[in-house]
Amino acid sequence: MPDFRTLDKALATLQASDSVKEILRDLHVQALTEIPYVSTDDQPAGVALQRFVALEPDKLLLRASRATHVVEAGTSFGVSTIWLALAVSQNAAFSGGHGKVIATENETVKADRARRHWAQLGDAVLPWIDLRLEDIRESLKTNLPEQIDFVLLDIWSYLALPTLKLVQPKLRVGATIVVDNAIAAAEGYKDFHAYIEDPKNGFKNTMVPYTGGLQVIVYVGKQGQ
Repeated sequence: MPDFRTLDKALATLQASDSVKEILRDLHVQALTEIPYVSTDDQPAGVALQRFVALEPDKLLLRASRATHVVEAGTSFGVSTIWLALAVSQNAAFSGGHGKVIATENETVKADRARRHWAQLGDAVLPWIDLRLEDIRESLKTNLPEQIDFVLLDIWSYLALPTLKLVQPKLRVGATIVVDNAIAAAEGYKDFHAYIEDPKNGFKNTMVPYTGGLQVIVYVGKQGQ
């Protein structure tokens, strides 16, 4: 049985109503009690469609970075999106009230469940989410904000590098990219790691010792930028 103390600590520090916290806790309990899953698992596609694949709340770093424009690559059932949207809404208070989470999902079944979860929280999250239901290699080609502060990569590992290359022109210097299961799915991330470790591409990175490996990458800018 998972230890929910970390979840409860995160919820205790969250600036949100009791009803929002209750819904979030319920969703995370469902997510944390399922069998761990990474994108390289050899499982039928139908199994993946039934899984939450949600990040633990303590892996999300937005409040500290004051990020207001976020790309979430891999929305699944929208649990992590709730945390992102709540953080963006609060960060936006310090930056003129503007912000958005661009949530991406390719599976209609998952997107529909995500919408239902968000609807339970209403205006606490809905105004801050832009859901794009399409292959991410198409959905992020257009209509990106002028500046992206934070990217969450929690998708099939082979899509990580194409996604990063699509958003990179809009990354602000100092933007953070977080990659979940970077060690557990290391084989699938091979090309991605080679790209970010090449100094000419403008990234610095470290691995945080969470189960599966949580990679935190900072965009320092290409030479001359």
